Amino acid sequence: MRILVVGATGLLGKEIIQLMSPKHEVIGASRNGPALKVDLSDQGSIVAMYNDAGPLDAVICVGGTAKFAPLDELQDSDFDFSLANKLMGQVNLVRCGTQKINPGGSITLTSGTLAQHPMPGGAAISLVNAGVEAFARAAALELRDMLRVNVVSPGWVAESLQMMGRDATDAVRASVVAQAYRKCVEENISGQVVTAAR
Repeated sequence: MRILVVGATGLLGKEIIQLMSPKHEVIGASRNGPALKVDLSDQGSIVAMYNDAGPLDAVICVGGTAKFAPLDELQDSDFDFSLANKLMGQVNLVRCGTQKINPGGSITLTSGTLAQHPMPGGAAISLVNAGVEAFARAAALELRDMLRVNVVSPGWVAESLQMMGRDATDAVRASVVAQAYRKCVEENISGQVVTAAR
């Protein structure tokens, strides 16, 4: 398969590429990467990325950001930023990808644990993550004869917590999370939210 990883230069992107490259042709895209460039908040940039990428069998998105801050500090602009990046960026990956990904291919998006397990400061992120999951379930129904659409909810990634100086005892290693993305690409599933198991 020919697989495009969006967010290729990040922690999970690197792990996914390392895991899947021995078996598949994997190309990467990121905001500032050495290969394909893409700004998820810009639909035109997504279209250009697809045009530059050529034929694809699968797309994995581990890009997109959202604002973490207490609710009384979040401004409209913070919600706009979060929605434009992590939510609409991934929605547009699907919308623009329907004509660029080979029939029977797949798109795997990324949500996060705050969709089901909110915490103080995570209102914008919870909103976006839940939106990604709901969109993927609905899109999978409409695209079932064309593409498979799934979501990985990575949970807390050990290496990310360690970089923030937080306890990573109950977190999942990035190499394990990468296997959830491989499952979405290689197995015949659609409309699923896949979590990474320790």
